[in-house]
Parts: sequence; structure tokens; C-alpha cells
Amino acid sequence: MCTAAVYRTKDTYFGRTLDYEFSYGDEVTITPRNYPLKFRHIGAIEKNYAILGMAHVVGDYPLYYDAINEKGLGMAGLNFVGNAVYQELSNEKKNVAQYEFILWILRQCATVQEAKDCLVQMQLVGTPFHESLPTAQLHWMIADAKDCIVVECMADGLHVYDNPAE
Repeated sequence: MCTAAVYRTKDTYFGRTLDYEFSYGDEVTITPRNYPLKFRHIGAIEKNYAILGMAHVVGDYPLYYDAINEKGLGMAGLNFVGNAVYQELSNEKKNVAQYEFILWILRQCATVQEAKDCLVQMQLVGTPFHESLPTAQLHWMIADAKDCIVVECMADGLHVYDNPAE
């Protein structure tokens, strides 16, 4: 069971639990600003916000569980076992593998609204990172100082829900 929350006072706090009895090799990970990133279906991108989070790093590639970027946008991947169904590759949209999703959003979006705008351009696909690593069944929370959404990819498509923290 994983839980994510946003707490707002004069500051904004974004956090999550990773409630497992064992570690997946997660470690505090920093992706520096403008660090070259290679996406499976999109290719290389060199312009990025700096990102700090928890990830399992394979080679030089961070598989983020959760992270926040230099603009204050946070994102967490949470278990959605039995519900997550990823989309097929598309010629009309940017194909983003589920393991790239956090990195893809946080590298370019400063706000939840910018993330929503990017979601319209994206196809969330189930391409695995490696044959030895299964495709994780997740849904995601994305939050900034003002807004919070949940993103779920299911058999009937990609859903975005407002998730106000009142």
C-alpha cells in the first residue's frame, strides 16, 4: 500500500510512503538541469528542469517512484494493480512508456496546468524498461502549490481527476 499527500500551509509539502517490506534498490536521486535524457519512443531530449526524488537507477537512467522538480511540481507513482491498462503506440501522439512518465512530466512542466496540457499530447504505453523488469501497474498524483490531480490509465483510456486538498 502506498499513500501520497499534499499539505499546504504557508508552504507546500508533497510526500508519499513506500510501504514494502523490502527495498527495490531505491535511493535519493538527482537529475541535474539539462541532463541529457533518452526516451524510448521520443528519443533524446537535452532541455530539462532539475529533478530530485526516489528512484531505482539502472545504468544512468532513473526509474523514479516519486520526485519534485526545481519549479515545485511533484509527482508520485502509486500502486494501481488490477486496474492499470496502458495504451497502444500512436502515430498521432508522443508515446511515453509508463516508467518514463514521471521523468517526462517533471522535466518540462512547472505547474499542474502545464502537466494537464502535456497529457493531451501523450499516449501512455506499457513498454517495459527491460525484459527483467515488469511493467508496473500504477496511477499517479501530480501536485503543485495550488492544484492536485490524479492520472489513471485504464482499459477505456486515460483519465485525469482533480484531487483538491482542502
